[in-house]
Amino acid sequence: MLLDIVAKSLYSDKEVFIRELISNASDALEKLRYERLSAQQAGAGASEHQAALEIKIETDKQNRTFTIQDSGIGMTKEELIQNLGTIARSGSKAFIEQMKEKSTGAQDSAIIGQFGVGFYSSFMVADKVEVFTKSANSPDAQGYKWSSDGTGTYEVQPLDSVETGTKIVLHLKMESREFSDEDSILGVIKKYSNFVGSPIYVNGTQANTIQPLWLMDPKSVTPQMHDEFYRFVGNTGDRPRFNLHYKTDAPINIRALLYFPEGKPGLFDLTREGDQGVALYSKKVLIKSKTDNILPKWLRFVKGVVDSEDIPLNLSRELLQNSALITKLRTVLTNRILRFLQEKAVKEPEQFVQFYTDYGLFLKEGIVTGQQQLDKEEISKLLRFESSTQKSGEKVTLPEYCSRMKKDQRDVYYLAAPSRALAEASPYYEAIRKKDIEVLFCYEPYDELVLMQLRQFDSKNLTSIEREMRMDRESTDVTDYGPDSLSKVSAEKLQKWMKSVLVGKAHTITVTQRLDTHPCVVTVEEMAAARHFVRTQSHQLTDEARFSLLQPRFEINPKHPIIKKLNSLADSNPKLAELVTQQLFSNAMVAAGLVEDPRTVVTNMNDLLTLALEKH
Repeated sequence: MLLDIVAKSLYSDKEVFIRELISNASDALEKLRYERLSAQQAGAGASEHQAALEIKIETDKQNRTFTIQDSGIGMTKEELIQNLGTIARSGSKAFIEQMKEKSTGAQDSAIIGQFGVGFYSSFMVADKVEVFTKSANSPDAQGYKWSSDGTGTYEVQPLDSVETGTKIVLHLKMESREFSDEDSILGVIKKYSNFVGSPIYVNGTQANTIQPLWLMDPKSVTPQMHDEFYRFVGNTGDRPRFNLHYKTDAPINIRALLYFPEGKPGLFDLTREGDQGVALYSKKVLIKSKTDNILPKWLRFVKGVVDSEDIPLNLSRELLQNSALITKLRTVLTNRILRFLQEKAVKEPEQFVQFYTDYGLFLKEGIVTGQQQLDKEEISKLLRFESSTQKSGEKVTLPEYCSRMKKDQRDVYYLAAPSRALAEASPYYEAIRKKDIEVLFCYEPYDELVLMQLRQFDSKNLTSIEREMRMDRESTDVTDYGPDSLSKVSAEKLQKWMKSVLVGKAHTITVTQRLDTHPCVVTVEEMAAARHFVRTQSHQLTDEARFSLLQPRFEINPKHPIIKKLNSLADSNPKLAELVTQQLFSNAMVAAGLVEDPRTVVTNMNDLLTLALEKH
């Protein structure tokens, strides 16, 4: 029953039997390699006729067979019965335990097996399996043949014409005859076992020719080798822009080679769905070609290989167990990638700026979707914005901004606008420019959403200058408006009249002295959130409901000619004054980015022009 479960239910794809048999053959070779090394260290001379340590695979379409042979350690009769006659007894695991007991310091990292079930995956595709083996531990060892049809019994018999090592012959089922085809076998080897330590020959030709670069000394890997390996693991035709060759043993064993693509991301790369992720290996054997939980989603553009002996695998070695180790692995890799990009930004600024132009959107996604403030701030060190103190086109970082802050300044200020010209012409920027404070300009619609989600950087609040204007009571709590301005009495009267005109729209109307060239401005409590709401959800609401939610405050400049003229028009031509008031409010809402479709203001504008031109 257990054999039936292994053969029919354990593995999701039949082709993995090739991976399992190659892994077993590789372990047999590694055990013999260790035995030879131990004999040499003990003073025994090496045999002049030692067979090469290799794996040979033969396919026969006509007879529908798949044969795999290794020149490894082989098995005695007792080992045959123990290892193949007992499901879930791992000879490789027992070998590792034996080495640990001897405390020889031998490296077991090349030993793959650990569950003792891989061999039985043969019965997924074969209705009969034959194993020919002879132990390498004795020159006079007897050869044996083990055979079974997978129904629960097996037969062991001595056989003289057996070579040292192990040969497995699979008599394939009719529905699995594709595994007697050479091209099918080569594809599976390339997918799963391309980096096994010993050479694998398929019908006489070596199948695994690409080296496992992630295990090599970074200094010995040439750019050409990186290009070839990147195309292999990334299944792509471009070249890598950067590569990160990383290894560590603490807090978790990791050997990684990660690539940052040279090409710009395509439409499907930008989506969060799809077949993304780095290839995960354990001891050079593929576990999963696209692992989506080793790196966070926002790093889905990174390609490459992660190899770790510490990762917990399930029995079929196709899935990861959900554990704290996976979280730790993801954290270590993410932090290393961020540090790598921060180093690139300093040492190779031009190359980094080009990377940021192409892939900055992914970094911003990492901030929006991040859970930990510390992680979000690490990503935010890579962000770039134009600044009011720098020339157009020059960009600064948040750390650079903070290094220039005034002593009494507690906030990092930013302004969202489609372009620098519109940012510098904004009434909000005019209001803060008098204070001689540096402002970051956000040109992309999602930039202010990113900064809103970030909230803080280096214990300093990230504040839109619109919010600063809303919170600044000094500009609205005014008793004397100064010369060349409406009087306080006239301004209060005008405010009351405008309130009646803008009922259901403006929540409050106040006087501000923060403006010079602009007649008015609209502020809301959380401008960035309000703009995001207008872009994504406001179409579901009526105008009345939208204004009720936004609660816009309409601030007027008592020194501006339009406001002063409007004050007199309110008495002399109330109809025209109403149209002017409605248009001023609409203009301010457009300037604030709080109008979903600016075309809606045109109708009122035409009525205003018609009335204004009546006498001309």
